[in-house]
Amino acid sequence: MSIPALNPTQRATDRAALEAEPFDILVIGGGVTGAGSALDAATRGLSVAIVEAQDWASGTSSRSSRLIHGGLRYLYNLDFALVAEALAERGRLLTKLAPHLVKAQPFLWPLKQRVIERAYSAVGVGLYDVLAVAGAGGRKTVPIQKHLTKEGAKKHFADVRDDALIGAIEFYDARVDDSRMVINLVRSAVRYGARAVSRAEVVGLLQNPDGRVTGARVRDLEDGHEFEVKARAVINATGVWTETTQAYAKTDKGLKVLASKGIHIVVPRARINARSGMFLRTEKSVLFIIPWRHYWVIGTTDTAWHEQLKHPVPTSADIDYVLDHANAVLSANLTRDDIIGTYAGLRPLLQPVGSDEAKSAKVSREHTTLEAAPGLTVIAGGKYTTYRVMAADAVDVALGKARAKELPSITTDVPLLGADGFEAYERRGAAIAQQYGWTPDQIADLLDRYGSELPALLALVDEDASLGRPLAASDWYLRAEVAFACRYEGALHLEDILIQRIRLNSTTPDRGASAVDEVAEIAAPLLGWDDARTSAEKDNYRARAAAEVAAQNEPTDAAASQARTQAEDMVPSDL
Repeated sequence: MSIPALNPTQRATDRAALEAEPFDILVIGGGVTGAGSALDAATRGLSVAIVEAQDWASGTSSRSSRLIHGGLRYLYNLDFALVAEALAERGRLLTKLAPHLVKAQPFLWPLKQRVIERAYSAVGVGLYDVLAVAGAGGRKTVPIQKHLTKEGAKKHFADVRDDALIGAIEFYDARVDDSRMVINLVRSAVRYGARAVSRAEVVGLLQNPDGRVTGARVRDLEDGHEFEVKARAVINATGVWTETTQAYAKTDKGLKVLASKGIHIVVPRARINARSGMFLRTEKSVLFIIPWRHYWVIGTTDTAWHEQLKHPVPTSADIDYVLDHANAVLSANLTRDDIIGTYAGLRPLLQPVGSDEAKSAKVSREHTTLEAAPGLTVIAGGKYTTYRVMAADAVDVALGKARAKELPSITTDVPLLGADGFEAYERRGAAIAQQYGWTPDQIADLLDRYGSELPALLALVDEDASLGRPLAASDWYLRAEVAFACRYEGALHLEDILIQRIRLNSTTPDRGASAVDEVAEIAAPLLGWDDARTSAEKDNYRARAAAEVAAQNEPTDAAASQARTQAEDMVPSDL
């Protein structure tokens, strides 16, 4: 089966094209906004190049709460337009664009007061439901709110404390594998002709004497080669690195971005007896307790971050904060010994002049797109959920009003790879599982990750039956998924596989270190590694994992950042 591939061969071809061809649009940044912009531009019929200094989705877009949601808490700030927009996007992702990657998820909103709180909460959630239906053209894409007694709530969430609620409202949002979505967006853009190169860092912008930006100077971090990419327009979608990238242009315009750290902890699924998630308001932000098939994700925090941007990490104090707030409602009484993973991400929030950083949770998630210099469009802010809207806005600004009107965005109707035919493969799931000797959970996981691209993974197993076995270190993933990551998903290094694709880095106590030998054995021949390179990759990943574990035991951001950066990067950059 021929499907769009990101791999070393494709990368070499696309890098050569970046040097040789002029493009309509050059996108800088391979997070969700940049990947979405590349897909948006490519589906308008434009020639597109996208470069990313690290691995795809390696920044903020792989470190989120893994939710596609309207932002229920923003209703308290009266951000009705933002919530309506996000709910409309949630509906599209659930039903058309990515039904294999985005799944409806029920949450409980615990209530403490019998009349007043239930009344105003019902109004808020009711408005949430109304906006969702309106955004989906009158269709319900998730069930509407349901009011529960205390006993009813405990049937959904048995491990809630008796004193934590007198009842609850059940409402729906959705969950997503955030990094896989981004990789899928990049591959979908490649499907429509985009050229994509990761580990390619922009080190300067090209400008005419009149100030117009005409492209970028790029360094291939894999071999150090520098080259120029010519483009009629450049989109800067670099998130928390926005100011660094826009500073390459000789301009006094641009955006100022605040980096706000959010952390999450991961605990085993069996540790909390519940079949619904939970939504809690805290004094600083909100806390989600989110169920996945094998574990729970609990977070987040919202605090200003002033350390290096490449490797944000949770501190011991951050972890205690999340545990304390979770245990305020959980009879399960979680401890540090229950934690199997942690991760931290930096939200790129637009910073108003004179803002108080301690109130970063109150900074609006609405995005801003502007022309920082002729030919240079900068976009920042926003929410993961509304990436498609942000991308369309960025391409519109890059094209200018007249050209954008001639070539409007069509991504509302462009399914991502794996979406078309997903339901048909879902119905065949039991038969496929029986044929290959997989459990119902295993085939469900595969369908949720690959959708209708499942035949390409099955073909790998047909070529080599050993790839049909689970990884020895974790039966959550098959060996074939490592091969798929190398052949089709652009993995170039062990860390790419274990962090963004086989997500053991954030869901196992040793950060996936116990899987290193087996994963390297599968990846090495596919990525052309000799023995020395294979050893270097394994040593580097183990050092990284140890540094991440050490960092989460430090009390402050500065100490945790220093502990994390003791491990050298496999591919150094200037980020």
